[in-house]
Amino acid sequence: MAAKSALPLLKYLRVQVQALPQNARPSHFSLSPNVFLRLFSEEVRGSFLDKSEVTDRVISVVKNFQKVDPSKVNPNAHFQNDLGLDSLDAVEIVMALEEEFGFEIPDNEADKINSINLAVDFIASHPQAK
Repeated sequence: MAAKSALPLLKYLRVQVQALPQNARPSHFSLSPNVFLRLFSEEVRGSFLDKSEVTDRVISVVKNFQKVDPSKVNPNAHFQNDLGLDSLDAVEIVMALEEEFGFEIPDNEADKINSINLAVDFIASHPQAK
């Protein structure tokens, strides 16, 4: 069963390949110790969903929240300071994000998500986000 649950993650595995000279014939198959390292830029490392797609979807969810003025929504917006929401509204937005991305955000993490950027960072780096 563990192998089945790992299958969706396999599409994110990157293997570095080096060509052998034409006359070289390996006597056996061997893996370099680095074959299992994911070599990404700092911005992409640890991301499972495309960050720009996540940003667009998070902004859409926040703009559709009835207490938010859509003209004030931007990637740097803070829920309480910039959008004028209270803590209950922030909880409702996190719940809407859970529904949008198809996974549950633990309460201890949800309490930390108080801006669009924090929501994007958390969701883009979460392996269960869809």
